Amino acid sequence: MMMRGVVEAWAEVEGQDFLSDGHSRMDAGVAFEDLVDITQIYLKDIGSCKLLSAANEQALALRMAEGDSNAQALLVKHNLRLVVSIAKHYLNRGLPLLDLIEEGNMGLMHAVEKFDVSRGFRLSTYATCWIRQNIERAIMNQSRTVRLPVHVVKELNACLRAARELESHSGIEPSMEEIAWHLGKPVADVRRLMEQNPRMMSLDAPLDRDPGLSVGEAIADTEQAEPDEALNNAELMSYLQEWLALLPSKQRLVVEHRYGLNGNEISTLEEVARMLGLARERVRQIQIESLARLKQIASMQGIEADAVLS
Repeated sequence: MMMRGVVEAWAEVEGQDFLSDGHSRMDAGVAFEDLVDITQIYLKDIGSCKLLSAANEQALALRMAEGDSNAQALLVKHNLRLVVSIAKHYLNRGLPLLDLIEEGNMGLMHAVEKFDVSRGFRLSTYATCWIRQNIERAIMNQSRTVRLPVHVVKELNACLRAARELESHSGIEPSMEEIAWHLGKPVADVRRLMEQNPRMMSLDAPLDRDPGLSVGEAIADTEQAEPDEALNNAELMSYLQEWLALLPSKQRLVVEHRYGLNGNEISTLEEVARMLGLARERVRQIQIESLARLKQIASMQGIEADAVLS
């Protein structure tokens, strides 16, 4: 009841009155006992949201493709329990269950928006990748900010959450101005907060050596691909997202970090090994296995995987 987007979609279907300010009750400083009560109420409410049959899911997906927002809301609603099931596996890693669910729900909404029933996958299979990605990214952001004051961490998490939500809808990284407008905060405050995230650098930020030149301008690509080529690359990346959703979690993480996918930086075998607590050689083996599986999936769809993972 405190997840914006899910709340709004659910409200359209159920006609219920939920919070609409976009903040969880935890952000408002709710006592632990109250938070437990809120979590229990939410879990009880979604307990009646059974998974859809394949036929019902297909029918709703086809209606959604025709612009039926009610069908889209129902697809989200009937997969909320999937988010909880996945979120429970990430307990005791720095975020409370309610925040894990909120992040997972954002991933679910993004998956529903991109879901193409003609591919032959069930929504739950496809959505799992997006749910995990959102949760894992939130945990990583939390670990990076653990040394900041509590009130700064809360504000920064709100900015990062808003950035992910905006990006999930538009497909592009939002500007500081867009994040500020979304949160109703001054741009200067948002910029100050985002600078606390060591992995975050705005393309709008001025360079130290030339304050009149932004990061985005300094790294602008002067050899842009032709529109047809860019479109083809976007289509290939869309396929890759679907293939990644079919990999086991560990294989997917290795591929994402080795190739810099889904907002991750390109990492060495040693860096991925430290992250997963594995030996370097084991990570190399997982990478080989993952690429072989991706190529197998791609070939079944008549696509050359090397065109994507090159």
